[in-house]
Amino acid sequence: MLTRELEETLSYAVDEAVKQKHEYVTLEHLLYALLEDTAARDILYNCGAKIEEIAKSLEDYFTDVLEKMPVKVKKLPELTSTFEATIQYAMLQAEGSGQKVVDGGNILVALYQAEQSYAVYVLKQQGVSRLDVLNYIAHGISKLDDNLFPLGGDEMEGEEFAEERAAGGKQKKPLESFTVELVGKAAKGEIDPIIGRAAEIERTVQVLCRRKKNNPLYVGEPGVGKTALAEGLALKISEGNVPEVLKDAKVFALDMGAVLAGTRYRGDFEQRFKAIINDLKKHENAILFIDEIHTIVGAGAVSGGSMDASNILKPALADGALRCIGSTTFAEYKAAFERDRALARRFQKIEINEPTVEETYEILKGLKRFYEDHHGVKYSDESLRVASELAGKYINDRFLPDKAIDVIDEVGASVKLLAEDKRPNQISVQ
Repeated sequence: MLTRELEETLSYAVDEAVKQKHEYVTLEHLLYALLEDTAARDILYNCGAKIEEIAKSLEDYFTDVLEKMPVKVKKLPELTSTFEATIQYAMLQAEGSGQKVVDGGNILVALYQAEQSYAVYVLKQQGVSRLDVLNYIAHGISKLDDNLFPLGGDEMEGEEFAEERAAGGKQKKPLESFTVELVGKAAKGEIDPIIGRAAEIERTVQVLCRRKKNNPLYVGEPGVGKTALAEGLALKISEGNVPEVLKDAKVFALDMGAVLAGTRYRGDFEQRFKAIINDLKKHENAILFIDEIHTIVGAGAVSGGSMDASNILKPALADGALRCIGSTTFAEYKAAFERDRALARRFQKIEINEPTVEETYEILKGLKRFYEDHHGVKYSDESLRVASELAGKYINDRFLPDKAIDVIDEVGASVKLLAEDKRPNQISVQ
């Protein structure tokens, strides 16, 4: 049984042949009609096809290749044997797979049985294979997710992202898909202030203002606040507390999970990473922040191969056209960066040392209002000092200020578990 929309699509194919005064209704008329079918159009769009280009190719084919019947002849066009066979094949396939109805997607798959037809040629010219169509129908795998960003020069990629793939939608740019813009986030009040790291922030700004090798690399133990430094820089930029050269800078934090998600074949990761780099180059005053930057060393490389994400990043960093902030631990720096001296030379190492107990206390005082708002309880200054001291003395497998922040957070969470009439208004030291 055909869906109502597919019946209308088939009628439209016949009408188009009549309109063009063609003797036969061909697969090309069928494909032209499928461009208006919701199911088929959605599949083609997600397989990376440009609907308008397919339509233009078919219209040219109708005008330049197919012969028109003489004006005197008044007969209706006949269905070609391949047209009928395609419909029959689609119905058999749908029945075999347990479908109760046949829609435009089934017809689109069936078209590929006529490999020598111009209709299939047009689809292949758009990079739409039968496997692409089946993958989207069966698994929802869209080429807009995986092969969204082709390898190639800036000009090619700019054209890809500037125009719509089809009339119904627009692709996201790489930075929108795979990064988080921290300055905008800070402007919305979604980033906590950074306390007691003025020297490190100043050094970061100084490195960013260099002409070349303008890439700070935060190296420190886990929990000392490396990620918070990048967020603190974004906060200062949003407040305008930076030199003129950085006033309109944007900090894009790479979401490595998003970059890796959905990559299945060799080259997928590199395609995305290269597209991100090229998109960053088009943004004046863009700064890329890569947390745990050691993870890009070897990312995307295959056994026996030398190409990985760091080798895509290195040329962009060499001439100062792209600025990048990285963060890593001492152990990972030794394992990854000291082994790859070419990558290490492009970064300026900034050691982020563990703050003292007194500095941690000042950090907690600066952050306490956020935890008070979240937990609905007040922290006394004495409780913050004790949290800093006890965390520094007894939690030996982690580092300040992270472990002290965890202490006050845990205490606030435990207060929430108490009955409302037993819940204290302030956390203090007994």
